[in-house]
Amino acid sequence: MKLKFLNTYKTEPHHNLALEEYLFTIMAEDDCILYLWQNKSTVVIGKNQNAYKECKVDTLEKSGGSLARRPSGGGAVYHDLGNLNFTFLARGKNYNVEKQLEVIIYALSFFGLRAERTGRNDICVDGRKFSGNAFLKRGDRHYHHGTILVDVDMAGLSQFLNVSPKKLQAKGVASVKSRVVNLSELKPEITVEAMRSALKKAFEQVYKSSCEEIYEDDFDGRAIDELEEKYRSAKWLFPEKAKATFLMEERFNWGEISIGLELSGDRVKSASVYTDAMETELAPMLEEILQGCRFAKDELAGRLFAVSEDYKTIAEDLRQLILSQDL
Repeated sequence: MKLKFLNTYKTEPHHNLALEEYLFTIMAEDDCILYLWQNKSTVVIGKNQNAYKECKVDTLEKSGGSLARRPSGGGAVYHDLGNLNFTFLARGKNYNVEKQLEVIIYALSFFGLRAERTGRNDICVDGRKFSGNAFLKRGDRHYHHGTILVDVDMAGLSQFLNVSPKKLQAKGVASVKSRVVNLSELKPEITVEAMRSALKKAFEQVYKSSCEEIYEDDFDGRAIDELEEKYRSAKWLFPEKAKATFLMEERFNWGEISIGLELSGDRVKSASVYTDAMETELAPMLEEILQGCRFAKDELAGRLFAVSEDYKTIAEDLRQLILSQDL
């Protein structure tokens, strides 16, 4: 078995996922690779999750953050530069989840912390979760990746995750929320850089071998760019099977209205409008102008500028309704 170690400081999530898949594709039969990486403000959802169910996509994007979808299963997680991600990649008998988890647990022992695996995919200290893990298998190729919360801004968890289930009914896997902790809260000397060093040291000691450092500059940049393009694409982020129905209801002085949006990917596939307003053409007009719109507050509200002058007051009320939504 050949141990290989890749330490990257690039923080663009789609690039980092592309690099992960590239390693997955090119690794040799006797390789065991540890890849360490970080994402700037990002919500990463599992392969089968619905983005709008798990994440306030519009709010995230307006804050400068990114949405990413990984190929593995599991729930939605928030990444920022206080989080360190790890990926173990190996083939056949060289892939050993217990041993890989031992690397994480052993790394924490250098700081005087006793960690343990709990459930199927979490690692905890004193019952508080600092790492969630997910897995991918294709043929004899495997990877095991996860988060390590070092000094994550916990406000991001509530700011960007968990759209209200009262407003969104979706197909997808719901994230399991659990009690989490930053390792720096337990041991202030734990920094992301200190954790990078500890993981490399633990990797070599658990596997009883020295590791070869590998570098992205030696890889096929064009192949990585093509994978990155896939991870950025709306087709990957918002697959058509991830359909949802978003419902807005409100009463105004001109009447009550209910607007249902059927989503396909990141677009409004169709709109259904019900209202007791006196204006008989209001419902079909709204259904027509909202169809095909991207599911983002500004774009939905902007479509309402297309209504006729006769509906100016109604359109302004509906623009404010849309802009008040928690997307």
